[in-house]
Amino acid sequence: MADDEEMKKAFPLTQILPEPVKKRVNALKNLQLETLKLEASFFIEVYKLEYEYHQRMKAIYDKREKIISGTVEPTEEECKLNNAIQENEPDPESASLIKELREKLEICKLIEEGYKGIPEFWLTIFKNVEITNDMIQPHDEPILKFLTDVQLEINSLSVENMGFRLIFIFADNPYFTNSSLTKEYVMKCAPDDSDPWSFEGPEIYKCKGCTIDWKKSMNVTLKTIRKRQRHKSRGAVRTVVKYVQNDSFFNFFNPPSVPDGGEMDEETQALLTSDFEIGHYIKDKIIPHAVLYYTGEALEDEEFDDEDESSESDFDNDDDDDDEEDDDDDDGESDGDAPHNEPAEVKSKTKLKKKNENAQQQQQECTQQ
Repeated sequence: MADDEEMKKAFPLTQILPEPVKKRVNALKNLQLETLKLEASFFIEVYKLEYEYHQRMKAIYDKREKIISGTVEPTEEECKLNNAIQENEPDPESASLIKELREKLEICKLIEEGYKGIPEFWLTIFKNVEITNDMIQPHDEPILKFLTDVQLEINSLSVENMGFRLIFIFADNPYFTNSSLTKEYVMKCAPDDSDPWSFEGPEIYKCKGCTIDWKKSMNVTLKTIRKRQRHKSRGAVRTVVKYVQNDSFFNFFNPPSVPDGGEMDEETQALLTSDFEIGHYIKDKIIPHAVLYYTGEALEDEEFDDEDESSESDFDNDDDDDDEEDDDDDDGESDGDAPHNEPAEVKSKTKLKKKNENAQQQQQECTQQ
């Protein structure tokens, strides 16, 4: 009996079934394909609704940006919260501690010096959120202090044009000349012909960054590596300077490219999967609820899946190398040269799962009613 069970596991059920039953199963699969096509149509309608309501929200986002930047000062009436969400006054002991902490905050010093708006609003958000905080290095923070707004553009209603663009607006700064940096994501919403059963709704499958026009010696995405090389026969020593990729938040705007055939190694696949998750998180979570991520309130009920990732550099700043002299393709690259950004494309299994499940649940509720 046990042997029979093991044999069954060794072959797909469809290969074991009697031919009449197999035909009926095939008929059911065709019905399943019809269901998937209807689901795809449903998600496309949801996308159209999202596009429509995003256009309405733009006016609110514009006003938010003006308050953050200090262009507009909200009225006293606008600053009042209703009683249901008004915070309770702290007890005397807590009030004393809060006062002490407030005096140490840099933001308080900036406000005392006449700073308008909310200093470092977006930097604070990205440091509060685990998925983006992991991207930020110490050398990124001074640059991100110049980030004044993060905007979202959702592509028009054409099914072939599904996708969105994130726009990071920067004030004039000593690091690069761009007034904005962009990241584009392309989506699809149709079952894959070769693997239709994996369809769960819209998915991101392609992204494209932008070129950052770094000012001289300000490119934080590259680091200088100096290696000492000793000639085997002559014993002469020379120093070779290389520029290699440096960990930085701004690598977000330079996603890895994929070969024309679409094949990629596991590391590239993992990088793009993570990239898609970050882009979707910024679009659906951070931008619509920015103030709650600034205060940390949006994080209280969120659960994160922690995935430990580690990487080691293959380079040392002062490394003896006894190899023969060799040509180095990295020689001559300067800090001001940003890598060229080609579109990155991957058939990722990164699904907009939570959102799609919610949309399906709403559909079922409407059907029941």
